[in-house]
Amino acid sequence: MSERARATTREVVGAAVVDDLARPTRLLAARRTEPPALAGGWEFPGGKIDPGETPEAALHRELLEELGVEVVLGERVPGPLARGRWPLGESWAMTVWFAVVSRGEPAPIEDHDELRWLAPDELDAVPWLPADLPIVHAIAPHLRAPLR
Repeated sequence: MSERARATTREVVGAAVVDDLARPTRLLAARRTEPPALAGGWEFPGGKIDPGETPEAALHRELLEELGVEVVLGERVPGPLARGRWPLGESWAMTVWFAVVSRGEPAPIEDHDELRWLAPDELDAVPWLPADLPIVHAIAPHLRAPLR
């Protein structure tokens, strides 16, 4: 990322929604409906931070708007950029937290048309957006096979 791009980087937030913060066995993926260039790609739910909003508050708001759920945030998924963020092209960076649903049932309400819970061996079953794929690879070692 160039110096100029770094100076004008816009911030977004995302959630690696899992079934359990202590022993996650599944990850929630969301299929985008827009913009057209991203439609059909799978991603982590989340979005832009509004002026005056903390990143955590933005993530709670976005998950309620997009999926109709309230969540408990866990640890951040550490990324390669400053403050542990992940690059999204030249001018965007995303902070990602592990999260677990505390109220509601995830549904594709806004910006998505399908949700899918993925087990560790299913992470490659959907075409992730290129910017989200390194995050998926960083999360994969944290997912465990379900106890039998």
